[in-house]
Formats: sequence, structure tokens, C-alpha cells
Amino acid sequence: MTEPVILADVVRSGFVEGHHRGSVVVTSPDGSVEWSAGIVDEPMFPRSSNKPMQALGMLRNGLPLTNELLALAAASHSGEQFHLDGVREILAGVGLDETALRTPASYPLDDQSRDEWIRAGHAQERITMNCSGKHAAMIATCVQNGWPIHDPAREKSPDGVWGRDDYRSPEHPLQQAIRLAIEDTAGEKVAHVAVDGCGAPLVAISLAGLARSFGLFAAAPPETFEGRIATAFRQYPEYASGSRRDEAALMRAVPGLFCKIGAEGVYAAGLADGRGIAVKIEDGATRASSVAIAATLRRFGLDHEAIDKQVCFPLYGGSVEVGAVRPNPAVFG
Repeated sequence: MTEPVILADVVRSGFVEGHHRGSVVVTSPDGSVEWSAGIVDEPMFPRSSNKPMQALGMLRNGLPLTNELLALAAASHSGEQFHLDGVREILAGVGLDETALRTPASYPLDDQSRDEWIRAGHAQERITMNCSGKHAAMIATCVQNGWPIHDPAREKSPDGVWGRDDYRSPEHPLQQAIRLAIEDTAGEKVAHVAVDGCGAPLVAISLAGLARSFGLFAAAPPETFEGRIATAFRQYPEYASGSRRDEAALMRAVPGLFCKIGAEGVYAAGLADGRGIAVKIEDGATRASSVAIAATLRRFGLDHEAIDKQVCFPLYGGSVEVGAVRPNPAVFG
């Protein structure tokens, strides 16, 4: 196929009022494409689904984190209090505090956490940005290696490109190590480098490459770096996402599942047998990517209440459920 397909229908009161188009792929344990719909072999931005691979690059270069803090290092966290405490703990481990972060100031990602934060009198801060765990781990890796962290002269860079001494620069040794880890696990070269929403580099790989990476992590022996990251996600899913997030619900419910959502409608998962799954929704709708990943899991034989709950996104009229975003049966059966 040469274009995205309809992955989800928007059905309200029995009337189809719209569609979400996108692409989905399942890779086999050997990395080959087992099943797909849409465009899966052209470059795309995985967005935050890249974070486990980024964490791999850091572990390879001495990041000493384990357990919940390792999950947090690869998280798009919700900004709950335990997330913020964990970010501070990562930084304190290398003698720094949250002022070292170079994430953009933000409110917590989770609605409840955001409201609590505002009621407590707080404004947007760097630590509450959902990527602060990753950035804290990046800084800690730099300290471990004696690499520079920040170039004050380029703090206000209008083009979004940092000086070479900034840990966010694509030319920084940290980011070069991360790029290598992404290429190694995806089984392909990076096609393009951009700047992600958090200011760190963002690299383009194919949707199949993203699925391949997640399958590799999910099946990796627990003593390997990849296995350590997958184990941290499975054992501490609330640190890898948030206590009220569907990613956490899926990983708690489905044995061996390892998954991570990304911005702009990206969702990736790995199964313990080495199969990988990746979804990209063209219009960036998270509601549709969540439906598509659940529909794919169900199509490949996984049956669980948590999957059934996620496979349809409810739509309301007033306070009454009147429809849903549902998987397209022509794709998912």
C-alpha cells in the first residue's frame, strides 16, 4: 500500500461521522514484517516511543539507574508527585538538582495532577514537563562520562539548534550514542534528525523499524540492557507512564507486554515472543492510536479485559455514551 488506510471509524448515534487514517505493522521475532496496513517502510518520527531506545544508549554509556528510576528515564510521565520525586532523585545521584534541567516549562501531562499542581499555587516548571525523567537521565549520563551538559550561549537559539556542548545537541557525544542505539535496534539508519518538543534530538526511522525495536526489547534476556528496560516498564508501569494511563493498564494486565505511546498518534508495543507492533495515526489523534494498538493485540490472539476496554474509545452526548471510536473491521477483522 502507498498511503495510510482507515484504521478507526468515529461512530456517533449509529452514524459514521468521520475516520482516522494511519498505518500499522507487526514484525516477527526475526524482524521481518508479518502483517501491515498503510505505509510502514518510509521514515516517520516515533516521537516519545523512541525513549526506550534513548535509554538504551544511556545504559550503554554508564547510566547507573535500575527499577522504577530506569522506567522513569524512558517515560513520558504524568507529572504525579512520585514522578517528580524520582526526577529529583536521579539528579541528586550526580550532585545536581532540577535547575540543571533544560526541558521547557510545562504543567503536568495528567489532568488530575495538573489541577492539583495549579491549586497548590504552582506555575509551569521544567520538572513537570513529561520528558523531565529522560532529561535527568541524559544529564546523569553526561556527568558519568565527564561530558559537558549545557552551553549558556545558545540557550535562546532561535533555530532550535544547540551548541555542541549542550546535551541536547545532535553533535553531542550523548546524542551520538543514542542515535547508534536507535539504529542498532531498528535495524536501519536514521533518515532525518529534527528537534522534539522537549528540545532533545528526534530521529526518523520507519514504522517497521520502530516495531522491530520493541519486539527486540520485549524478548531480550533480563540481564541485557534491553531486557532491563523492558523489565522496568513491566514492573513499574506507573513510572513508565502514569497511574491512570492506558499504557500502564495494558502492561499490568497482559503478561510480557512492553509498550510506549508517542505524540502525533504513535504507539508501539512488544510481545514476549519477540513480535513488535507500531501504529501511526496521520492526524495525530491519541484516541485512535490507543484503539488501533488494542485492536492489533486482539487480532493476534491476545484476549484480556484491559484490551477490550481500550479497543473502543467512548463518545458522549451530554453524560450519556452515544458512540465510540472503533477499529475498522476491514483492517482488523
